[in-house]
Amino acid sequence: MKITHINFAKGFRGGERQTVLLIQELSSRGYEQKLIVREKSEIIKRLHQIKNLKIIQLSKPYAFFLSSIKDSDILHAHETKGAQFCFFAYLMYNIPYIITRRVDNSIKKNLFNQKIYEKSRYTIALSKAIKKETLKISQKINIEIIPSAYSSIQVDNKKAQQLKKRFSNKFVIGNIGELDNAHKGQFYLIEAMKKIEKKYPNIHLILLGKGKDKEKYQEQAKTLNNITFEGFVDNVPDYISCFDAFIFPSLHEGLGSILFDVIQRKVPIGASNVGGIPDIIEDNKNGLLFPPKKSEAIFDTIEKLYTSKALRERLTSNAYANIENFSYQTMTDRYITLYEVSI
Repeated sequence: MKITHINFAKGFRGGERQTVLLIQELSSRGYEQKLIVREKSEIIKRLHQIKNLKIIQLSKPYAFFLSSIKDSDILHAHETKGAQFCFFAYLMYNIPYIITRRVDNSIKKNLFNQKIYEKSRYTIALSKAIKKETLKISQKINIEIIPSAYSSIQVDNKKAQQLKKRFSNKFVIGNIGELDNAHKGQFYLIEAMKKIEKKYPNIHLILLGKGKDKEKYQEQAKTLNNITFEGFVDNVPDYISCFDAFIFPSLHEGLGSILFDVIQRKVPIGASNVGGIPDIIEDNKNGLLFPPKKSEAIFDTIEKLYTSKALRERLTSNAYANIENFSYQTMTDRYITLYEVSI
């Protein structure tokens, strides 16, 4: 079976990380694969040594290069432009395709989009929220839910120890994501940290990521000594292993796959009750949920986690008990099943 993945994303975010995990695991099982990307794509840097993988970089308009995939048995679109590319390839070469939809925002309801999703053998939603939103454009879509997976990146113990020493005597809260308030909602977390500093000066927040709101956030936090803007880092698991708690104040979230990495490192979670997050976190069982855009609720969540070691241990124990349901091996098994029945 020859599998061709299509991902025309500009940067490297959660969806691209999941694409890499799937390609790596398929390669280890001996599958022959292609990856179609835009020129100078960030994803290439993570896949240049993968066996049985041919990477093809395309320039716009992508539809001019449909012949590059005509020997494929199955196409897998990992984002919207990839889905459009697969639809045109299906019309020209009758190659079956599947789509992974990773976001819970609405799809514009028109005939073109309806046909893209109806003609896919399967559309894979990461969460119930994404499935519900996708079915709004057509009830004829053949849709399955396959969650994302935690990453396979190992902790560098030396670097992790350096980080622990750097933030010694601190209760470290972590947040990982694009610095984009409309999506990730860090503004409300920073507001909560203003009250935290006055009552619990021992608590320190590390923000990992880059984005358009970085300067706004830095201005917002200029009087605070309990926040570190660490920027974009490659060794995310080293930082997660140093966190005492993880706060995820997103305003919308298709799933929030970074939460699996946090659970895998046994770090307690507080997160917004939005999108696909409740598919992962059940309030007061394996994490704490709070309403979006509520800094006071974020403060209360941090306070609960900080003041109760027993709570932290109970939440992490319950969360970790099911982590293997979200391994990249399990995710790959489920995709292979869909590939096979789609051909």
